[in-house]
Amino acid sequence: MSVNDLPAINASLNFLSALFLASGYYFIRSGNRTAHRNCMVAAFATSSIFLSCYLYYHFTVEIVTHFVEPGWFRPFYLVLLITHVVLAVVMLPFIFLTLWHAWKGNFEIHRKFAKWAWPAWMYVSVTGVLVYLILYQIFPQQ
Repeated sequence: MSVNDLPAINASLNFLSALFLASGYYFIRSGNRTAHRNCMVAAFATSSIFLSCYLYYHFTVEIVTHFVEPGWFRPFYLVLLITHVVLAVVMLPFIFLTLWHAWKGNFEIHRKFAKWAWPAWMYVSVTGVLVYLILYQIFPQQ
């Protein structure tokens, strides 16, 4: 394994995070708090590992891949990428506050933060996979 394998690993971690988030949502709607908690902790763990790998990759690899071709798709890709990055940064405090209130047993406040944190987190996880697929699989950039 080399540093060049990290984009695929990062996409896999994002995919796992999305699966844990969806499962956690299902379990809380079904009233299974223990399974919900376990899924959300797993989503947080996979997202944390992703962030570590992502930062390592971008601090290690000097070449940054830019989306160039096909030109007609570039605006769609940029909108996807910009919303992904902005929400990834904005959602972090909401995720920490949501987890903190769950940890402390303040479930009313936890639910209020989760209303905003969960959809943003899910969007970032899913679009992270889409960015990888577009950039490395569908329209590989040279």
